[in-house]
Amino acid sequence: MELRELPYLQDTPFTADHCVKCNVCTQACPVAAVTDLFPGPKTVGPQAQRFREPSLPSVDKSLDYCSSCGICTLVCPHGVRVMEINTQAKAKLAVEHGFNLRSWVLEHNSWWGVLGTPFAPLLNWMFGFKPFRLVLEKTLGVSSRVAFPTWAGYTFRGWWKQTKRRASEAAQVAGAPSVVFFHGCSTNTYDPRLGKLAVKVLEHNGFNVIVPEQDCCGLPMQSNGDFAEARKFAKRNTSSLARFARQGIPIVGVSGSCMTALKNDYEHILDMHDDETHVVAAGVYDISEFLLKLYLQGNLRTDFKPIDAKIPYHAPCQLKAHGFGRPALDLFDLIPGLQVWEVDADCCGIAGTYGYKAEKRDIAERVGAHLFERIRESGASMAVCDTETCRWHISQMTGKKLIHPIELIAQAYGITVEA
Repeated sequence: MELRELPYLQDTPFTADHCVKCNVCTQACPVAAVTDLFPGPKTVGPQAQRFREPSLPSVDKSLDYCSSCGICTLVCPHGVRVMEINTQAKAKLAVEHGFNLRSWVLEHNSWWGVLGTPFAPLLNWMFGFKPFRLVLEKTLGVSSRVAFPTWAGYTFRGWWKQTKRRASEAAQVAGAPSVVFFHGCSTNTYDPRLGKLAVKVLEHNGFNVIVPEQDCCGLPMQSNGDFAEARKFAKRNTSSLARFARQGIPIVGVSGSCMTALKNDYEHILDMHDDETHVVAAGVYDISEFLLKLYLQGNLRTDFKPIDAKIPYHAPCQLKAHGFGRPALDLFDLIPGLQVWEVDADCCGIAGTYGYKAEKRDIAERVGAHLFERIRESGASMAVCDTETCRWHISQMTGKKLIHPIELIAQAYGITVEA
């Protein structure tokens, strides 16, 4: 019997033994830097892990203020999975104290996105109406200051089914080369235009795009401590995607958060160690990462038209967690006339559903204050960011338009789609 088959011998908690208490993670923590409510990732993470007993209740109330941004894991010089340890401990805390209605509502955003699509004009008006947001804050504890995404009025999957994608999936898989597109919840209901651009860019590079059945990546459930629900969604995704991964077909997505869940979180946070999870994780790519890989192999089309623009770029925490650098910046260097620079600032503060919670809204805004100031001072009319909640948050706090890297790539290719 392998050790990983024993449920009480989990990979992640054991990395705490490598912690030497150097405090690098605490110094880098964006939350600990702006509030005393969170003592830092080392204190509630590897240091506290040594004293945690699975059968005893958790007393780490301050854990709730960890945003799970992942910077602590990224900077740890000894490979301690600090964020993952904290997230697992937070889940135990959530189970002990019970899940409230707010957590349930926020974690099932994929449902509300699809159910709200037919009523997009009404819902967009309601969520933009300040008195309605104040009611949400008083009843659910969802901050009235947050910028909610707007429904597009149609879904990416609906567009996919109604266009030329009428050939059977089996026939598509038989074609070569192929790529699987994991669109995620946000692209499906709030920004289907981004999904269409991604498909067109992949097709421009000679790929047959496959869009299989898929569900929410499960990250909202995981972030709110509902691991049982997160594993259900994760299992449905790995069951659907594994057959493509086993054929060597890349799985590409436009959400840094979703791809982090597929690539890292299923195994190291949700403790899913089955074969399907492993094979899917090994085949997952962020779309910028994938396109850069094509370029390095000499297979990327570089028929880019000039773009005369100077634009700041923010790399989201969860994209950094992939550990593959800043592929979007390398791709932008291939576009004539385009000047994109990375803003010298870390986390934007939103951390998925974290900044939507009333008691954490001030923290989210303080964490991102330096980033917001730098983008405002840039003089640019827009900025670039890879992850959806970060784009919404930064746009609200700066008044600037935020776009995904693939939008600039598509523009340089001369690709346009209807909104």
